[in-house]
Amino acid sequence: MELKGKVAIVTGGGQGIGKAIALAYAREGADVALAARNREKIEAVARQVSEMGRRAFGVPADVSKRGDVESMVAQTMERFGKIDILVNNVGIAGPTAAVIDMKEEEWDEVMAVNLKGTMLCSQAVLKHMIPQKSGRIINLSSVGGIRGYPRRSPYGVSKSGINSFTQTLAVEAGPYNIYVNAISPGPVLGDRLAMIFERQARATGVSPEEIETGVKKKSPLGKIVTEAEVAELAVFLASDRSSGITGQIINITAGFEIGV
Repeated sequence: MELKGKVAIVTGGGQGIGKAIALAYAREGADVALAARNREKIEAVARQVSEMGRRAFGVPADVSKRGDVESMVAQTMERFGKIDILVNNVGIAGPTAAVIDMKEEEWDEVMAVNLKGTMLCSQAVLKHMIPQKSGRIINLSSVGGIRGYPRRSPYGVSKSGINSFTQTLAVEAGPYNIYVNAISPGPVLGDRLAMIFERQARATGVSPEEIETGVKKKSPLGKIVTEAEVAELAVFLASDRSSGITGQIINITAGFEIGV
């Protein structure tokens, strides 16, 4: 077990990539605090973690609100006594719209959840990681943050901001033996991607199936990455095997961003 005795907070842990990471961490011996706005989903995942023999609990939290974040961290410290790993996974897809048609409130919501939430959660756990002189912070970015992302500008901009934040925090936290990295997936199979395909279909008049086929064609492997594959990278970055890696934005895309 690569994470035996470790304590992890996984935001957005009730579904999708966050759920996959939480279960992978539990498999590797970690106790897990799960945070999201949907209490029912995080409590269901917490039960699955408990069935694997690890301690777990769910805490409803909106990461864009400082009070919720501080409560999440305080409850984790109260139950587990320490925090070794933070996975800033929670994020929203935002609107599918050209910049000219963008609604200000939709832009602001994406920035508040995706970017500000990453900062608030990191800030809160650093207050405990710095005194213990150890920790791993793993941010979920996207290839949408390293290239133009037509009709998805707030999402792309928020992820680009996460990339910069990751590298900056790695420099600031490194002297305390705290590692900070970002996982940058391309499209990932699951309910969220299906929703995005539906939105793109409505906006462009192309069927979701045609959009999915087009995405697969951009991968040299002819595939779309799975949630389990992303979770395995998150295990690696949380483990001692990644002891020489910090401040990195690591793509896991099946080659999507280099496809033609």
